[in-house]
Amino acid sequence: MRQHEFSLGGKPVGASSRVFVIAEIGINHDGSVEQGLKLIDAAADCGADAVKFQTFRAERLMLPGPDRLHQQGERGESAYQMFRRLELSWDDHWILKSRADSRGVLFLSTPFDEQSADFLEDLGVPAFKIASSDLTHLPLLRHLGRKGKPLLLSTGMSYMNEVEEAVCALKSCGARDLALLHCVSSYPAPPESLNLRTIQTLRERFNLPVGFSDHSQGTLFALVAAAMGARVLEKHFTLDRSAPGPDHKLSIEPRELRELVAQLAIVDASLGDGCKRPAKEEEQSRLLCRRSVVAAVDIRMHETIRPWMLDCKRPAGGIDPREIDQVTGTQACRNIAKDTILSWDDLLPSRRVGVEKAEEEIASTESCRPGR
Repeated sequence: MRQHEFSLGGKPVGASSRVFVIAEIGINHDGSVEQGLKLIDAAADCGADAVKFQTFRAERLMLPGPDRLHQQGERGESAYQMFRRLELSWDDHWILKSRADSRGVLFLSTPFDEQSADFLEDLGVPAFKIASSDLTHLPLLRHLGRKGKPLLLSTGMSYMNEVEEAVCALKSCGARDLALLHCVSSYPAPPESLNLRTIQTLRERFNLPVGFSDHSQGTLFALVAAAMGARVLEKHFTLDRSAPGPDHKLSIEPRELRELVAQLAIVDASLGDGCKRPAKEEEQSRLLCRRSVVAAVDIRMHETIRPWMLDCKRPAGGIDPREIDQVTGTQACRNIAKDTILSWDDLLPSRRVGVEKAEEEIASTESCRPGR
């Protein structure tokens, strides 16, 4: 069955498309519009297809006060206080999207509540990203599914049955263009936790475009994911990995993003179309490295050719060794010198001796083979 493909801002997303690269700015703007603009400019300069932010209101995201896990930011603030500080206003979003538009990169954001989703729709985002944390938030999924825009669903922290329920909920509300992003929601995610074969599992199970929301450090595993079939790659992005904040340390900097975009293009080119055939660069190798059927001895005109009269040697260009059984039992139409590359013009196919008869003759004459 052909995998469903769709367009994201005019760029294809599907099994045969190149990798769509999202620079995940997230909350690395640190609550500053100016910092967000610098990040957009840097991502555009590096060749990213899209930048992505997060759109939320802390009071709709979590309960106020200390959270159950007593998380504290580097400033000693609670998670709630941190998210309040990192909120972007609606006006901030308009400024950021305008810069992205002017730089030729798509502006995406993850809405964490229905009101944020409605605002992003008014803002004109081409798609919605759904966070792994909201994969089981069916009311939000249904709200987003009814909007008819492409959806990128991260699947961190989830079991397969939870992914199935989320996909079903989205499709039941009319969502058609959907990509699943494999994800490990650990910050950073150690290599042994990545389970990248899940990319293939998700593609086979749902027949949808699959990507990778990468929380590992560095760029190695993003490239591995692309080689395994990820067609969307989301990578956290910062200007300074040493900056204070929860996501900077697992993010890549501009030099790394630029290199990643270039390396992904090479990976894409290397994957090809999956059709097994010689590359054009192999044609000379086929001629030099493959073999031809050759005469192992001098063969006289009209002599019936026996297996021991034949050998296979480089180069190619004559009768292919795959057809050596068809040569056995034929008769030579001329004298053929030892080590001659045989062609069908050297043989008399109309006077071919039956295979069984040839085998009988070979068996009867094997003991008195002439020394040549």
